[in-house]
Amino acid sequence: MRNHAIAVIPGDGIGKEVIEGALIPLRAAASKYGFSLVETTFDWSCETYIKTGRMMPDDGIETLRRFDAILLGAVGWPETVPDSVSLHGLLLPIRKRFDLYANIRPHRLLPGVTGPLVKKDFDILCVRENTEGEYSGAGGRVHIGQPQEVAVETAIFTRHSIERILRYAFEQARARRGQLASTTKSNAQKFTMVLWDEITEELAAEFRDVKVTRYHVDALSARMITHPETLDVIVASNLFGDILTDIGAAIQGGLGYAPSANINPNGGVPSMFEPVHGSAPDIAGKGLANPIATIWSGAMMLDHLGEREAAANLMEAMSRVAADSSRLTPDIGGNARTLDIAQYVADAL
Repeated sequence: MRNHAIAVIPGDGIGKEVIEGALIPLRAAASKYGFSLVETTFDWSCETYIKTGRMMPDDGIETLRRFDAILLGAVGWPETVPDSVSLHGLLLPIRKRFDLYANIRPHRLLPGVTGPLVKKDFDILCVRENTEGEYSGAGGRVHIGQPQEVAVETAIFTRHSIERILRYAFEQARARRGQLASTTKSNAQKFTMVLWDEITEELAAEFRDVKVTRYHVDALSARMITHPETLDVIVASNLFGDILTDIGAAIQGGLGYAPSANINPNGGVPSMFEPVHGSAPDIAGKGLANPIATIWSGAMMLDHLGEREAAANLMEAMSRVAADSSRLTPDIGGNARTLDIAQYVADAL
């Protein structure tokens, strides 16, 4: 039997519930398709920070290194721990230390799911640079608390990181419909974003079978709403990708349907899979959270692990459940509970 070692980090708030839910169909898929998910759960969260002063232990990264993949629920409990502490104490270190430079987020409507747009036929894959850019963490504050206080946040863009994320996006576009939208704001950011544009043009000469369109991020934001069906693969910097994928989540029915993968395409380290919604403290512990985004992230994890048949059938089962209007969670007008939806998907397998 094939064994896959999975590090499970439920995290905070509804993260615990959606992870519990996602594991139900993931285990069912493993049983059906003849492999094993060897799970180890780590209670690293804001609660951990309150108790220990750290979101994860000093050896947390090395502990995770031995796993094949990481399944994460949600991080954050702003009432007790600032988001700047929780994010930089758990999620961002995992992304950066394992060099998970490709953040992959698919945007399409599942059967039966209604989004806010009239158009239903879009299928967008957003590729977000995940390790530097505007989230590099370079900067600081001086004269704190004084009238002359200054805060500096420096966006770091290297040719190495720009080229590799663009190359990955070109390859994804080549494997899909052959269209790539490269996103910058080079009319205003004349150094970092001009470098991005220049490298885009260099690679376009190598990928002549891919049609490349360059957009400023504000124009592309509008296009995602007005003409989403014209878009195939989007590639963007860390900040721009973060914003654009929230638009993508909105038009695909909400954050409850928005999965993601944090990938190191070179392998050798565990990639991480997570829904993009937050910890939602207002509904935590009530069984109201939609687990579809986490189950979808789990299907992406199975595909990454080479269990492609199981991943495809899990997606099919999830789509059948989503198409049944009697099996909706409250965020989209239904009455089903988190674990009910998860069991429906497992049964549909």
